Amino acid sequence: MFAALAALSLTACGTGDKPKSGGGTQFVQGTGGVSVVKDRADRQSAPGLDGKTLDGKQLDIAEDYKGKIIVLNVWGSWCSPCRAEAKNLVKVSKAYQDKGVQFVGINSRDPNPAPALRFEKEYEVPYPSLHDSSGKLLLRFPKGSLNPQALPSTLFIDRDGKIAARALKALTEDELRKTLEPLVAEK
Repeated sequence: MFAALAALSLTACGTGDKPKSGGGTQFVQGTGGVSVVKDRADRQSAPGLDGKTLDGKQLDIAEDYKGKIIVLNVWGSWCSPCRAEAKNLVKVSKAYQDKGVQFVGINSRDPNPAPALRFEKEYEVPYPSLHDSSGKLLLRFPKGSLNPQALPSTLFIDRDGKIAARALKALTEDELRKTLEPLVAEK
């Protein structure tokens, strides 16, 4: 467990310019640091992600948002690239809320939720974030999957609870939309 946390610490707030594939997985490195699993049969299940949100509420992503596409953004209040992408995430989350898409954050490595709550207020984040100061939620992702390996990381989970794409960098509004559109179109 310590080794996994150390690895995440070393890549924290990375640029994500050269993400690597997970060995024998069936995902393809897309342009701009977004890896996508196009064939639905090759997608791995997302782990159970549940716990307390920054505002103290209980959240179970699989149960509370069953049947929705989840955009899961892993971030820290101290992370400059996380700040750079925040406005893009907020804008796209609002644009897709009526299309069966739910954005959720995982706040990582903020020991106290106060700075993270200030971050959410400053950027007017309309969606919940789980507080994961120790990285335990991130360790639930299976080895070789499209798992979060840096801050920021954004995962796209399809309606069936499977990991469809991952970005290991701050995303632009256009990159978010390009990754979401095929998932929204899936029936």
